This record gives sequence, structure tokens and C-alpha cells, in this order.
Amino acid sequence: MGEGRRGGLRKRRFRHPAQVVATAFGSAIAVGTVLLLLPVCRTAENGASLLTALFTATSAVCVTGLTVVDTERYWSSTGHAVILALIQVGGFGLMTLGSLLALFVSRRLGLRTRLNAAAETKSVGLGDVRTVVRGVFAITVVVESVIAALLTGRLLVEGQPPGRALWLGVFHSVSAFNNAGFSLHGDSLVRYQSDGWILVPIAVAVIVGGLGFPVILELVKRTSPRRWSLHTKLTLTMTVGLLVVGTLFVTVSEWSNPDTVGTLGWPVKLLDGFFHAVMPRTAGFNAWDYADVTQETLLGTIILMFVGGGSASTAGGLKVTTFILLFFVIVAEVRGEPQVTAFDRRIEPRVIRQALTVALLGMAAVVGSTMLLTELTDFAIPQVLFEATSAFATVGLSTGLTPNMGVAGQLVLVVLMFIGRLGPITLVSALALRQHTRRYSLPEGAPIIG
Repeated sequence: MGEGRRGGLRKRRFRHPAQVVATAFGSAIAVGTVLLLLPVCRTAENGASLLTALFTATSAVCVTGLTVVDTERYWSSTGHAVILALIQVGGFGLMTLGSLLALFVSRRLGLRTRLNAAAETKSVGLGDVRTVVRGVFAITVVVESVIAALLTGRLLVEGQPPGRALWLGVFHSVSAFNNAGFSLHGDSLVRYQSDGWILVPIAVAVIVGGLGFPVILELVKRTSPRRWSLHTKLTLTMTVGLLVVGTLFVTVSEWSNPDTVGTLGWPVKLLDGFFHAVMPRTAGFNAWDYADVTQETLLGTIILMFVGGGSASTAGGLKVTTFILLFFVIVAEVRGEPQVTAFDRRIEPRVIRQALTVALLGMAAVVGSTMLLTELTDFAIPQVLFEATSAFATVGLSTGLTPNMGVAGQLVLVVLMFIGRLGPITLVSALALRQHTRRYSLPEGAPIIG
């Protein structure tokens, strides 16, 4: 009797899809850490330290891009291959990958598998999980292949050996589409600051990966904007708006900065301004040193990182739909409207509560970790806030503080990266699957607001 009860508790413990997704990502990080500890993954004779392996594996699986060592020189070719595999697995999604393998093996998905995949891919209904999983795989292969071909061709023209050019093209293509930001160059992409043939394809891959697979699949199937769903309209509107505003803001802020683009021509200024408006959402490549940017750019980048990309995408942050929905909530309240509407659709109160919950918990995570890191380190608050936001939003941009934060500080960033990669996903899916209907109404209360 006792054994049967314990068995039932074990089954119930991981019944919720959000728990399964979190456990899968945690397991992937553990496997990645063990692999990176192998001496063959390092250029030196001795293997990596446990903290270095853990931090790198977490950053790769959570598609962040923050590093505590020079990726190019510290890790061997085998280590680079392990990091690339972890990025692909983390970006594609453990549950999506498992569902894809199940489709290949048995050509069917059980209810539990579909629930787990739906929680990760944000599938609207269980019936479309197969379509979404196949679509995610196809989109990933096509986009990464095209970008890799473009980058490889450019590197061949540059004079790189064919094998090296192909490896660099594939690595940076996978890293860009999955919004990871890992680079096999010690200076990230600073050496290509004026090269649009490198920066533009990578930026395009980041944008496409950051839209979210549901949006991409819908754009492929429905070319007419009138047929787009509310989610697609919200995502595209916010994405385009942030790209335009972000490009203008960053370009103007850095226009006269001699440490970044102040001494370069206006075409390069516009190119770099666009590139660094794309990267905070949330890829982590950089074509200039963020330790040299103006305070205005630093603040603007923090905001862009916190907003992030689209839901069910390879990007992090709180997601663009969360913020644009909160904007419509404010508009409705200012106008005195009883219901929140967007693009001629009424927004359910449950969705509004989810957006508020995700936003407030995200703010609490970033502010709380910033306060903790300021106690653990001697760095200034703006730079610490930048690193904390970058970790939580799984961006990977850095002002150079991460390698010098010490063991305690780096462990805080590890936890932030894990929460940032899984927090919004697991939270929203948990809220969506835990609906309780109260069979009675309580008396109304009206506390004073504002």
C-alpha cells in the first residue's frame, strides 16, 4: 500500500508539462556540463573547471551567450562542437526534439508527449502539435542552411580555407538563428563592424528566430494580413516598432561616440545602429565593445533586452506580446473602457492576468538579482543591471563584468539564465493549465489605486 502510494506520488510529481520541460532542460545542462569537463574539450591538457563547464553549458542550452572564458581559445574543436550541439538542442527545445523523434520512430504522439510539446511550442490545440513540430524542424533547417551558405560564401571571399569557412558559417548561423550569441571569434563580430555581408545575414537570422515558430508558420500559410491571428499581428507590430525605434535610438546615441562609430562614415553608423538594435532581442553578438558605449545606449539596450522577442521563439526576455498587451490595458483604462481590445479583438481577463504576472515576476527577478550582485561584487549598479538583464533575458551581451564576478556572482547568473529561459514558458503554461472555476462570488472591494 505504501509503495503504491509513493509510486502514485512520483507519477503525479512530473505530470504537469511545465515540470517536464524544466526537468528536461536541467538534464541537458547536466549532460552538457559533464561533456565540457572532458579534457578533450579544452585546448589545454587539463579539463575545464566545474564552474566554467556549468556556466558554459547553461549559457548554451539556455541560448544566452554569456561566457566566463574566451570561447575561441579556451575550448577545443570538440568543445566547440559540444557547445554548438547544446545551442541547437536548447533553441529547438527538448520537448520539441523528443516529439520529433517520436514522430520519426512511431509516426504518432501520445497525449502526454503532445501536452509537453504544446507547453514548449505554444501550440494552440493538441491537434496541431504534429504540424507545429514538423514545421519547427523544417524552418530551422531551411533558415540555418541559407544563412550558413551566405556566411560561408563571404568568408571564402575573405580568404578563409574552405573547411574553416564552412565551420564558421555553420556555427554562427546556428548561434544566430537560435539567438544564442556564441561566437568563435574572441571579439565576437567587432572585426566585421563595417561588413554588411556578415552583419546583415546574422541580424536576419536573429529576427526570424525571434519571431516565434507559430508566427513564422502562420506567415508561410497565410500571406494576407487580414487572415493573420491576433498573436501574429501583435508580435509583428511590436517587433517592427522596436526595430525602428531601437535603430534610431542607438544610432543617434552612438553617432558622435569616437569609441564606437563616431569616426566612421554614415553607412556604417546606420548598419551598426540597426545591428545593435536587433542583437538585444536577444542574440548577444556585438560589433562594438559595450564597455565603450554611452550611458544612453546602455539604458536603451537594457530596455530592449528586457522586452525580448516573440513567444515560442528562440529569443528570451518577457516577450513582445506581454508588453504590447500591457500597453492596450493602459489604453483601455485611460479611456475608461470596460474591456481591453486589440485589433478588433477582446482580450480575455485571464490573458491579462498572465501578462501582468509574467511582467512583475520578471521585474522582481532582475531587480532582486541586481541587488544581490551589487552586494557580492564591487561593480557599479548600471553595469551590474546590464549583466543581470542580459542573463535573465538570455541575451548574452556584456560590458566585460561576467568573467570577473567571482564564483558567487557567476552562480547567480547561472540561475538567472535558467529562470529566464524557462520562467516565462513554464509560468504561462502552468497558468493556462490550472484554471479553477469558483462556484460562488465574493463581495466586491475597491482599494484606492494611485
